[in-house]
Amino acid sequence: MTIDTLQTMLKRQREAFDDDIYPSFAIRRDRLDRIGRLLKENQTALCEVVSRDFGHRSHHETTQLEIAPLMGALRHARSHLRRWMKPERRGRSIEFLQLSNWVQYQPLGVVGIMVPWNYPLLLALGPLIDILAAGNRAMIKPSELLPESSALIARLIGDYFKPEEVAVAEGGVEIAAAFSALPFDHLIFTGSTAVGRKVMASAAAHLTPLTLELGGKSPAIVAPDYPVGEAARDIAFGKLMNAGQTCIAPDYVLVERGKLEAFAAAFIAQAEAFYPRQAAQKHYSNLVGERAYRRLLSGVEECRARGVKLVTADIAMSAKGLNIAPTLVVDPPADCLLMEEEIFGPVLPLVPYDDFDAALKFIRVRPRPLALYIFTHNGVTERKALLNTVSGNVTVNGTLLHIAQNDLPFGGIGPSGIGAYHGHEGFKRFSHARGIAKVRILNPARLAMPPYGRVAEFLARFMIRG
Repeated sequence: MTIDTLQTMLKRQREAFDDDIYPSFAIRRDRLDRIGRLLKENQTALCEVVSRDFGHRSHHETTQLEIAPLMGALRHARSHLRRWMKPERRGRSIEFLQLSNWVQYQPLGVVGIMVPWNYPLLLALGPLIDILAAGNRAMIKPSELLPESSALIARLIGDYFKPEEVAVAEGGVEIAAAFSALPFDHLIFTGSTAVGRKVMASAAAHLTPLTLELGGKSPAIVAPDYPVGEAARDIAFGKLMNAGQTCIAPDYVLVERGKLEAFAAAFIAQAEAFYPRQAAQKHYSNLVGERAYRRLLSGVEECRARGVKLVTADIAMSAKGLNIAPTLVVDPPADCLLMEEEIFGPVLPLVPYDDFDAALKFIRVRPRPLALYIFTHNGVTERKALLNTVSGNVTVNGTLLHIAQNDLPFGGIGPSGIGAYHGHEGFKRFSHARGIAKVRILNPARLAMPPYGRVAEFLARFMIRG
């Protein structure tokens, strides 16, 4: 792959789009069906290649966290697509009763997808579902950190799609930088905030509209009324899936000070129940990348050196690759690496609080996260938490679940991202909402045209009425 090849890819797709700027329902449905066939006919191969790139990743996790949500999103899009494509009638004011107003959602053109390494299938094909449903063409840049997965995705996309429909650009950092600088009609990037800033700067040269999904430190807060054992189970699930390498994984937990030890014990017991010694090597995933692994170890060792209590689960891990056992960091200092940066691994700080309002303020004064998890059975407490925090999405009394709801938008706010997609919001995100006004019988503007007289004066007074 070269920069010239990227430009040729884009030119070919743009020319194909110009020949069919509003694909029919049948064409869009067929493209969605082909994604479904790609997944079903190659499920085993996809699970195997992702596991090899990770060093080890459970096939159950790839199926449960990537393939199953994609199939759910496909079912949702296919069942609603015809309605989404219909024009939306819009109202008109009394002075313009002679007009008909509507919105037609028009495809944007060619959309670029920049995919991170942690969910190589979900974050490549998930946006693609919305993009194709909206009638666009797409170019995908997979992560160079998963070379076998990227190669298989490229081959399968080539088998199921024409290059002027969907194309894959393989390559390293140089190709990724060139990809982000192409004059797409829209670009979606999922990854770190630091790289997101670079992508945004590159896209600015062509005023390319962006969707950024950036992550951040997503908190969980356990309210005083909620049983810590139940909360620990659900937080352990959200934290340890994919070895914590999930952009919406709980990044720290706020727990009442007097319940801190009980929560820690329940979390560790749950981690060991999830990954018992006889099964952990098969089900507990590896970390990806030596740099990320060393950074995480450095964060843990910093806390150890500063006298912070660490609690580690006793599980058997894969003998190959990079592994860190589930580890709790109890009451860490606010200025340590694990509390200042997104963790992206199976290490979880526990932050004690003495007052629930102060705990909400602790969340509020920090950068706005991609996700928030609230654990309470009290309606007043739930409402207080929702009204006094800002985040991308929220799951109440669970973790991760909001991302699998196909009729909910998904997206960050501020440093955790720009724009939301999934389902109908995804269809609209990758469309242009084209407002159309049609004169039916009499053009009302003719009554206000010069030379101005009594009618124009009457209309002016009428239109500026209170």
